[in-house]
Amino acid sequence: MAGAENIKPYDPKSDKKEQVADMFDNISKRYDLLNHLLSLNIDKGWRTKVVKMVAADGPSLVLDVATGTADLAIALAKGTGASITGADISEGMLEVGRGKVQKKGLDQKIVLELGDSENLSYADNTFDAITVAFGVRNFQNLQNGLRDMKRVLKPGGQLVVLEFSTPKHFPFKQLYWFYFKAVLPTIGKLISQDPRAYTYLPESVAAFPYGEAFEKELVDAGLNPVKTKPVTFGIATIYQARK
Repeated sequence: MAGAENIKPYDPKSDKKEQVADMFDNISKRYDLLNHLLSLNIDKGWRTKVVKMVAADGPSLVLDVATGTADLAIALAKGTGASITGADISEGMLEVGRGKVQKKGLDQKIVLELGDSENLSYADNTFDAITVAFGVRNFQNLQNGLRDMKRVLKPGGQLVVLEFSTPKHFPFKQLYWFYFKAVLPTIGKLISQDPRAYTYLPESVAAFPYGEAFEKELVDAGLNPVKTKPVTFGIATIYQARK
């Protein structure tokens, strides 16, 4: 891993996809520690809600896009009877994920593959459900990603997206941004040794079209929003849409 002093800050004018892949490759070994520490483990409850939504359909094949270190893929494998495919652009994150999958004895239920969310290597109408947890804001082109996920989703299948949003009310809004802009980047930099990763996070959250704006993105991609559920005072939101 390159020394932190040699890593250039995230540049929004440069290729986003390439920077995101490099960034997550660089922090992959420390990602799980940081993720659960910085989220105070609240993210586990959010993933449980996603799994319940997916399980309600009784799917056979589920695709987890931007699967990272496979936390959601593992939860889906345990909470549904489906076979899970996880795709991500960071080989470093996938390597960590494969170790976790093997350790939990889920090799027969989960396959993790290198893949581009905007150019998925799967046939049309393949999956009963598609999930994305904290990944859509990293897409270089959001519409391209949503349209390609719609392409590989079976008619009537569901897309469930879990993503950060912004609390609207005092004092959670103020506390949220203080944590995101001051506390999180400081701890993230110390542990990850990559100053980009946790300064990029608040920037990407601030730029993401959440709530009704994301529902419009889903509609523009040809999907039908079914449910939009803010969780934990609006820190994150779960979006359910159907093809």
